[in-house]
Amino acid sequence: MEEIHLVFMQEARDQIAALEVGLMRLERGERDSETIDAIFRAAHTVKGGAGVVEMTAVESFTHTLENVLEKVRSGEIDLTPKLISLLLECCDHLSRMFDDIENGGDGDSQEHHLHSENLAVQINGLSEGGGLTGVTTSMPKETSAPVLEASGGGNVGADTWHISVRFGQGVLKNGMDPLAFLRYLLMLGEITHITTLFDAMPAAAEMDPEACYLGFEINLRSSASKSEIEGVFEFVRDACELHILPPCSRIRDFIKLIEELPEENMRLGEILVKSGVVTQDELENALRDQRAAQAEPRAEGQTPPFLGEILIHQQSVQPELVEAAVVKQKQVCEKKVTEASLIRVQADKLDQLIDLVGELVIAGASANLIAHRTRQTELIEATSLLSRLVEDIRDSALQLRMVQIGETFNRFNRVVRDLSKEIGKEIELFINGGETELDKSVVEKISDPLMHLMRNAMDHGIEATEERLAAGKSAKGRVELNAYHDSGSVVIEISDDGGGLSHDKILKKAIERGVVQPGATLNEQEITNLIFDAGFSTAEQISSLSGRGVGLDVVKKNIQALRGSVDVSSQPGQGTRFTIRLPLTLAIIDGFLVGIDKASFVIPLDTVVECLELKEQAVDRHYLNLRGEVLPFVRLRELFEVESKPPQRENVVVIRAGGHKAGVVVDQLLGEFQTVIKPLASLFRNLRGIGGSTILGSGEVALILDVQALTHMAGRRETESFSMASVAR
Repeated sequence: MEEIHLVFMQEARDQIAALEVGLMRLERGERDSETIDAIFRAAHTVKGGAGVVEMTAVESFTHTLENVLEKVRSGEIDLTPKLISLLLECCDHLSRMFDDIENGGDGDSQEHHLHSENLAVQINGLSEGGGLTGVTTSMPKETSAPVLEASGGGNVGADTWHISVRFGQGVLKNGMDPLAFLRYLLMLGEITHITTLFDAMPAAAEMDPEACYLGFEINLRSSASKSEIEGVFEFVRDACELHILPPCSRIRDFIKLIEELPEENMRLGEILVKSGVVTQDELENALRDQRAAQAEPRAEGQTPPFLGEILIHQQSVQPELVEAAVVKQKQVCEKKVTEASLIRVQADKLDQLIDLVGELVIAGASANLIAHRTRQTELIEATSLLSRLVEDIRDSALQLRMVQIGETFNRFNRVVRDLSKEIGKEIELFINGGETELDKSVVEKISDPLMHLMRNAMDHGIEATEERLAAGKSAKGRVELNAYHDSGSVVIEISDDGGGLSHDKILKKAIERGVVQPGATLNEQEITNLIFDAGFSTAEQISSLSGRGVGLDVVKKNIQALRGSVDVSSQPGQGTRFTIRLPLTLAIIDGFLVGIDKASFVIPLDTVVECLELKEQAVDRHYLNLRGEVLPFVRLRELFEVESKPPQRENVVVIRAGGHKAGVVVDQLLGEFQTVIKPLASLFRNLRGIGGSTILGSGEVALILDVQALTHMAGRRETESFSMASVAR
């Protein structure tokens, strides 16, 4: 089973478990809207993921389940005990479908298929007489490719397939009519040119009237695959000489398909067949010729022909495609060699190591503090050496968990390809910064928010082809994934060149939902941020991708749970950009220790620009003049309501986050400090300006400041101050 399937199976089982927990809570009478939204999001996530990995049976069944939960959420139907029992049975059925898939099935065996239909009928009966309009779990076991009319043309422009066929002399005696095969080709597309070959025609005296001596060179314009075209000649395949070459415009498409094949050990012929470049019959013929050539005697130093050379000689494939397959094969081999030098370690063992290193850091800080209190020079030197070694061990241990985000990014190539076809839009994905490294635990948890944002960009952001052309844009939309390091954080950007956000539509929808009162005055950024409200959607119609109010609120919650933030900016007619800022690691960081009265706080060291004394040059109580630059600041004493009298000398720590500077006014500067991040209890998670906690060498607890939130608060105060000054003038 491919890695993407294994990842989806694990995540889907987690979602089903969450769905069951929510249903049990509802059965106990906890009918709060948050629980109902949670079970709906779980079903929606399973359905969306199943569509991405092409598990059609799971996708179709969960779509039925999702529709019922949508009616429960909107209040159209009552959540009766019988319905809850039925929904729990649906969870059990999904688990059995996944068991079947893990055992090599497709989750849609006859037993599972009938059970899916039976559950769908029961659900229909409980939802107001079967109100699941247009939804069915019945799926055809076989699907046929769409057949184009003779005038259909296809999507390759002026380029055409070139078909060279030489019928064997016995086809007429076997009841086959060569012209019938040519007429059948018209069902796949349009024959733009045909040349009849008579070179095999003997003299009249030697001609057999029941034998066929004709051949044809055909140019066919069609969107059919090579296998479908070869299938036209299936009944005479062994009695004719057939060569099929794809259009020039498809060479790049075939190369891309070769590059996107899974990283598996495959022979050259397998790569060409899996990508659709050659058919299985063409490969077998080439292998037969290769074996025959190897059996022939050769001169000294002469090597037998390679498979690629034979396929090119047989006119089955272009040289460029053979070269691309060879490059792919080489890349896989090199990757296998690299993997052979690696050791796989269970994630829980690695987490245990990081925890022990964290405790070692705390113990080292405690020993260092005691050494300085005793003022023994030898002990101070020994603890200093210990601290340096602990720091090296910490960095090495954290490096073990750092992985490149490119592997996660690359999964979206297939997602964009499939979804663009589903919604009927031409969309191209561009990836930058794939080499950016991030903690493995962060990478695993950011995958789902990225999926939501990508689907949102494709469905809501990129316009339909007609709208893009009318606006003077290219027909193909552009979606970008970008990652880079900035001030001790990792920034991930998801942008599109679509129509941007409609502030009027967002505000209108917010007023309709009661989120904003009519007549309220909001700036553009405040209106834009409304899209992160739970259940918010501006889609006109509900589809499999959008319109249900699921996505951006989940994105924001998941990112905030990682001590990160998400911002959005949009230009009408130009596109939208989501910016996610995440910490490099969730375990240990370098910090800068500051003090307010008797309390200690930690600022991530990578965000600290400089420190200076707060003097009388402050222009206003919310910003000061920093060498001609206006610097907004916040006083921790005021923010945390410390009632003691401030000291005569206060200090300013200048911090930077997301390209913006701000100042943090503190009482004392206590120096650098290795910070082991400890999570806050749920009671304190919504505190403004706090991102976590740590334990000092003295055993006291220090709070870790949320630099992003502090910068935002300082910038907002600066804006308000300037606005009031403008009004005064």
